[in-house]
Amino acid sequence: MAMTFGMHLGHVGGPMADMRKLWRFADANGFDWFSSADHFQESPYRDGNGPCFEAISTMTAIALDTKHVRVGSLVICVNYRNPGVLAKAICTIDHLSGGRCEIGIGAGWHQHEYEGFGIPFERIGIRQDHLEEAVQILRMLFDEPVSNFKGQYFQLNDARCNPKPIQKRLPIWVGGQGEKRTIRTAAKYADGWNAPYIDPQTWKAKNTVLDDWCAKEGRDPKQVARTVNVGFYMGADAKGTARGEAIFKAHWGENPERKGFFRGSAKDALELCQAYQAVGVQRVNLAFREGPYDFEAIQAFVETVLPAFGIKRPS
Repeated sequence: MAMTFGMHLGHVGGPMADMRKLWRFADANGFDWFSSADHFQESPYRDGNGPCFEAISTMTAIALDTKHVRVGSLVICVNYRNPGVLAKAICTIDHLSGGRCEIGIGAGWHQHEYEGFGIPFERIGIRQDHLEEAVQILRMLFDEPVSNFKGQYFQLNDARCNPKPIQKRLPIWVGGQGEKRTIRTAAKYADGWNAPYIDPQTWKAKNTVLDDWCAKEGRDPKQVARTVNVGFYMGADAKGTARGEAIFKAHWGENPERKGFFRGSAKDALELCQAYQAVGVQRVNLAFREGPYDFEAIQAFVETVLPAFGIKRPS
């Protein structure tokens, strides 16, 4: 399977005009995915005052503004919305997009956000329980005429989710790197698994864990798609590269150990993409945190990287 490319909005920081320009650019230039993160306020936390648009309404805008890309989320936090209500929203977006919607969910982590909005921040084991129940509920509501579920945290009682998605099977993704619970949940229930901001060798090791869990759960590993989000900080020229480095340090600090980011030139980006392909990544998502975005750098990526993987603009 040939590797493809998507785009992802990190903490959904806007400005909105730049966000719309970005997903329209992706739709017109050969990318096959565009997703939103799910935050209510700035993430990672700096002073808490950064802008942050809501995820479900952002996905709706992407659906209406595009024609080709899959409309996804990486990831919706299962603690922020009842999974039944989430299923209804995703089915609606699937109809608005003409059958292009996918849903990624995760256990959540941003404690500042939970506390700020009065949402209980349970220990990780309970949040993982929520995730495992939610992925089952979503599958039921997408596929079954009438759904019943008796979990410890969520219940369905003769629930009906109509209309169903346009797609015969709306894909559900699980995002995260936890080897004991998150990756196991992906192996057991999900159609895809995504990991953010890790280098090819770390991704390869996590991918092996996913294969192992698939074997233990009796699941064909080919049924689970595998992708990575890679932070985008490269430049089109020396000036752009320096600007990208300054933004990277403002976002992530002086940490040379951080991997899983496009930094430097388009040639550097191509080499990193080839390394991801070599370890089995099926889609690389360019991950952005806040605008205004460097469209000269993005254009350099498109011109240098996409042709090397046989990707052309849609007709």
